[in-house]
Amino acid sequence: MSSEEVTLQSTVGGFTAEGRLHTLSVWFILALRLMMGLAFLQSGLDKVVSGGFSASGYLLNAPAANGSPAADLFAAMGNTQWFVAFVDVAVPWGELLIGLGLLFGALTRLAAFWGAFMMLLFYLGNWDVAHGYINGDFAYMLVFLSVAAFGAGRILGLDQYIEQYDVDGEPLVERYPWTRYVLG
Repeated sequence: MSSEEVTLQSTVGGFTAEGRLHTLSVWFILALRLMMGLAFLQSGLDKVVSGGFSASGYLLNAPAANGSPAADLFAAMGNTQWFVAFVDVAVPWGELLIGLGLLFGALTRLAAFWGAFMMLLFYLGNWDVAHGYINGDFAYMLVFLSVAAFGAGRILGLDQYIEQYDVDGEPLVERYPWTRYVLG
């Protein structure tokens, strides 16, 4: 193996996948993190600054109009006043915070998880399979999952420092192993 390559291997359900990464891969992982961070920061900031975001019309109309298999679920959400009020706050502020987390590389896996979750909901709500089941929302969901899987917050991000923060003589991630699920 050359000094420019790293081998990855994972076994799930008895199946093993293995591949080699080139050291340039780190730059592409960083680019994915920054791209999604900027996209979500801009989207969230636009909604927060305008103050006019409302999810009600989308929840009640778009999924049904798009033929989404989850249209009834979206309609139920849109007809639940407290839920709409929650979504009206969660979407703009969630996008903003996800964007900031990714741009700064802080709490990256947590931000990427919520970004992937939002993209899954957008995928179901914006259902359009005229050209196949893979669309931009689905692809963005996979980008978020890749950012999380590769620990992209450790690449020129704050997570590399947060993970090593000294807590009673040991790094934070060793003292509290659960933090590996939100950092990285």
